[in-house]
Amino acid sequence: MSDDPATQQPSSTDYRAIRIENLKKLQAAGFTPFGAGAVERTGTIDKIRELGAPLLAAHAAAAAGGPAESPDGQAPSRPEVKTAGRLLALRNMGKTVFADLRDGFGRVQLFVNAKNFDRPEDFEAFKWLDLGDHVAAEGDLFVTRTGELSVRVKRWSLLAKALRQPPEKFHGLVDTEDRYRQRYVDLFTNPESRERFYKRSAILRETRRWLEARGFMEVETPILQPHAGGATAKPFTTHYNALDREMFLRIAPELYLKRLVIGGFDKVFEIGRDFRNEGLDRTHNPEFTVLELYQAYGDRRSMMDVIEGLLPHLCDTVIGSRKVKYGEHELDFTPPYREVAYETLVKERMGEDWFDLPLEAAQARVREAGLPFDPAWNMLLLTHEVYDKLIEKTLVQPTFVTRVPHEFVPLAKVCPDDPTKANVFEFVVGGRELCPGYTEQNDPFAQREAFRAQVEEDAESTDEDFVEALEYGMPPTGGLGLGMDRVVMMLTGTEVIRDVILFPQLKTQPPAAR
Repeated sequence: MSDDPATQQPSSTDYRAIRIENLKKLQAAGFTPFGAGAVERTGTIDKIRELGAPLLAAHAAAAAGGPAESPDGQAPSRPEVKTAGRLLALRNMGKTVFADLRDGFGRVQLFVNAKNFDRPEDFEAFKWLDLGDHVAAEGDLFVTRTGELSVRVKRWSLLAKALRQPPEKFHGLVDTEDRYRQRYVDLFTNPESRERFYKRSAILRETRRWLEARGFMEVETPILQPHAGGATAKPFTTHYNALDREMFLRIAPELYLKRLVIGGFDKVFEIGRDFRNEGLDRTHNPEFTVLELYQAYGDRRSMMDVIEGLLPHLCDTVIGSRKVKYGEHELDFTPPYREVAYETLVKERMGEDWFDLPLEAAQARVREAGLPFDPAWNMLLLTHEVYDKLIEKTLVQPTFVTRVPHEFVPLAKVCPDDPTKANVFEFVVGGRELCPGYTEQNDPFAQREAFRAQVEEDAESTDEDFVEALEYGMPPTGGLGLGMDRVVMMLTGTEVIRDVILFPQLKTQPPAAR
């Protein structure tokens, strides 16, 4: 960096000081720096652009050598509009200022010229505005010579003064960490990020619509629970003072949703947050969003039907295509999806004789494959490490992996023809699991034993209330839990989970870096 002050860029402190000076000038000119209340608008900017569509069409026709008027022979009117938004570009041309105004729905250009104001000082005051300021503007719509729909500003007011400098408009927040810590800045400067979260909202909305159209009822179950049940994971714990007891942030809503099935709600779902006190990485956040649903008189196959119906619907209604670019791959969500047994995949990777091998021979084969392992593992654990590290990542197109060893999913029913296999699927896309689906365990005796095996010697951790509920009779039931953050990742071609969570968990920032 040059030592010459004349060539140095202002620091963030300098920019803030300049903005405060501009704020004082605006106050002295009679403007309220943080607005006076609600703002009357003709509509959001996308609606204003709709009003200007005839003007744009007439301009395009004239540019092509045709008539510039409407079919009735009249030139299109120039409607008067009232709009408001944030200034994201300012171009001072002396007697004219061009500005880009954006709200949450679109962008329109402001044309600010001294001759359009009753008070010349209002035009001069406009020059004291800075990028990021919120303003309201009134005027008529017209199209510039370059074909830009614009508001010819006659009156304007200041709604909120921005005291900090936004990032350079063409790049937004370049530093990835800053984008997560200052998501509010990322959203108004990065159209791609903003569009991704619009799509996330649409995906959740369409998921609800699709399920409700098929008779599923949305419910809410406790986030604060007395037992960390429904999955095997490390929970977050807290102390509930009023009851003087330890409680858990839920790791899954499963056991409460099943209680509702027992109670007579045949089709239930919940879209909500689960919490697991585990690691942070590209595909994991300790606080995440899950769709969990249960269908009475259903099974694992019923849940496969849900997946093969819901995901194409989301592609059709939100994305606009069933083929989605994800990393170096193109994912095709057109059903039917591949269905393959866990054992078949292992044999394809490790040899047809894998399950007949002595442990030492299997270990040698794993060593040849370059996969590290714990010598204390038995054949079951060794096999699952092979699946987890060598096989799952190769399953790019949507795949149902079925007949998983029952030891890994003890809360599911076993396959009728083989009690060592669970009647479940793991739904894998892009090399990552999106969803398990079960034929649910409804045998209270088997459920109690499974709970006890999960918690080993800590019998008090068994959710006896749920087992008692099962004793009232739960019908055959299918259930699934779909990670909605990962669904958004897949459908928007995003490979890092923090990019689809508005405010992801982050490591504590050192005070000096704030």
